[in-house]
Amino acid sequence: MLENPCYERARELLLSNVSTADTERIPLSECGGRVLAQDLIAQENVPAFDRSPYDGYALRAEDTALASKEHPVTLQILEEIPAGAVPTEEITAGTAAKVLTGAPIPQGADVVVMYEKTEFTDDTVTLFAPLMVGDNIVHAGEDIQKGAVLAKRGTVIDPGLAGTLAAQGVSMPLVYKVPKVAILSTGSELVEANDVPGPGKIRNSNRYMLEAALSRLGCEAVYLGIAVDTVEGISKLLMQGVAECDAVITTGGVSVGDYDLTPAAMEAIGADILLRGVDMKPGMACAYGTKDRKFLCGLSGNPASALTNFYAVALPALKRLTGRREFLPQEINVVLLDGFKKKSPATRFLRGRLDLKDGTVCMELPKDQGNVVLSSTIGCDVMAVVPAGSGPIEAGAVLKGFLI
Repeated sequence: MLENPCYERARELLLSNVSTADTERIPLSECGGRVLAQDLIAQENVPAFDRSPYDGYALRAEDTALASKEHPVTLQILEEIPAGAVPTEEITAGTAAKVLTGAPIPQGADVVVMYEKTEFTDDTVTLFAPLMVGDNIVHAGEDIQKGAVLAKRGTVIDPGLAGTLAAQGVSMPLVYKVPKVAILSTGSELVEANDVPGPGKIRNSNRYMLEAALSRLGCEAVYLGIAVDTVEGISKLLMQGVAECDAVITTGGVSVGDYDLTPAAMEAIGADILLRGVDMKPGMACAYGTKDRKFLCGLSGNPASALTNFYAVALPALKRLTGRREFLPQEINVVLLDGFKKKSPATRFLRGRLDLKDGTVCMELPKDQGNVVLSSTIGCDVMAVVPAGSGPIEAGAVLKGFLI
């Protein structure tokens, strides 16, 4: 068991102990936001045939070589080809076919001219300038060529990928199952959000905070309830989470007080404790472990501390669980719009909001970065990392950050 490793080492340890979820095939119409569990290799060209991008006329470019305003060229129209139809005539010298947007290019034609650039009747089309071979033709495979790698396993299915799967005839793609992640709150002081707190009681905000974070990640949150501060009470719900879900997240009871019993409850159910504490602020208090190859994540009861540790340490492991190829956070450099007055003996995480000013990636800090100030996380989409041993940070300083 590691004690108080740096957050990068803690993250690496967790990643090495988490595997991806199982797979399943589901209808493409239900796949938005799911994670692809197969490499998508193009089995056919898209489009499958040469087609017209405009309403116009398909013809031979060589028939227009001498065309001009003074000496226009008139061609005989053989047929009209709408989208979805099949040409029946071959284009030969002196002939053309009327084509609608998306229509196949008939044999013999090598160029399309937009109808706006012609004069036409029901039977003829007249051109006033020479055309180049291949102009205004969408060639077979121009969008996708057969054999091309369109998406790697672990890619989140966005609108573009969903449409591409459809274009390749993949109606039942292989995807990773949505992981079920149990949420367990500990603390005899907690009541649910719809309850009126009595003396010494507080509402359980951590449950809803984590449910929202897991939903955005693509996991199914399973709320187990509130465990009182006993090893037996916490152990019972931990075992339920391990039995029913792919991972368990707890909040509360991970510090060193008399009622901080979550690590003991993990040990009581036979979990392998991977680490206790992370050298970071906020979010130092935590306990991570595994049980029956399930991932156990014990976070602080302080909301902002729990959320910081979740983003910095736990999130990459949970992303791997969903099957995503890219699970490490996207790092960027940010310019602080505000100063931060405190010293940072340990690595410190500052939460904030991105603000693009004149093309510069800036970060706006909430006024209060306290461990229990959950309201300061509203709208936050980036964290900045203050190196251990740093003094106060001036406005305008550049720090490494990562998107959340």
